[in-house]
Amino acid sequence: MGFERILGVLGRRGVVGLAVAALLGVAAYTGWVLTPAPGAAPVARPAEVPAAPTVAAMPATEADTAAETVPPAAPAPKGLPKIDYGLAPAGFPDDPDILDTTPPTRGLHPTRRLAAYDAPGGRPLAFLMPTISGVELTVPIAQREAGWTAVLLPSANRKLAWLPPGGFSTVALRDQIVVERVPYRLTWFRDGVAKRSWQVSLGRRGQETPLGRTFILGRTPPPQRVYGGVDIFALGSVPDDPDSVPTGLRGAHIGIHTWYHDGELGKKTTNGCIRLTPSGQRLLLTELREGTPVVVVDKLPSPPPAA
Repeated sequence: MGFERILGVLGRRGVVGLAVAALLGVAAYTGWVLTPAPGAAPVARPAEVPAAPTVAAMPATEADTAAETVPPAAPAPKGLPKIDYGLAPAGFPDDPDILDTTPPTRGLHPTRRLAAYDAPGGRPLAFLMPTISGVELTVPIAQREAGWTAVLLPSANRKLAWLPPGGFSTVALRDQIVVERVPYRLTWFRDGVAKRSWQVSLGRRGQETPLGRTFILGRTPPPQRVYGGVDIFALGSVPDDPDSVPTGLRGAHIGIHTWYHDGELGKKTTNGCIRLTPSGQRLLLTELREGTPVVVVDKLPSPPPAA
């Protein structure tokens, strides 16, 4: 199916169009469906598993804001842009903890259109919607201050959006993905405990896999045979230099996916995506939900212990 033809799936119920930065310049504009994957193939326990990140304390809930002095939210103009799959509007603050491997343990789901601000009581910059192109949105909670909640911003790298109280629900996030660029390793943690590790391929020179915290935005079926017939995770992050990727991938998000062969694992061969084995990807598809936090670092500070 060609790039232009797949654009036509936009607007169908349960399916949205998205671009995922792919290996070797393949234009991967695909349909994104949120359906459970079939049972995963068994994955052998690795010889090395990194030390577990510290589990963060549970963020406060909306009920906890009653005793706080909450800065009022300035009215949001109706004409503000909506945050969607395209690049998020400028002006949002930097994530102060971009390389923090402490896993967020709560996710936030907007239950209505929410104005997103640059600070507690600050300027409204955009609307965060309950869905992105019809797909339910869950974003990790990164911080709380004065009754306001900061979440990792979709369609941006290393940015936060601040939300006033009300208009959202929260869910528990048990899992985390940590990607280390130097040893080319992806590790899945559950409740702070390392479950599996895999060798991966990462972004080539000039198209490096972006550092920092992000999350799983959703999943999409593979658009072409080169993906090995395994669904793809689209992340909230985008290429650091959008102009560096091939023309057919402009507007793409970073993805976690497999490939039709494993001969380039442990190398810099992708357009920024994270590529692992088919068996590893199938397992993650069965275990991880939308909103699962992902962090890309150069290397975890402690050496991996023996399994």
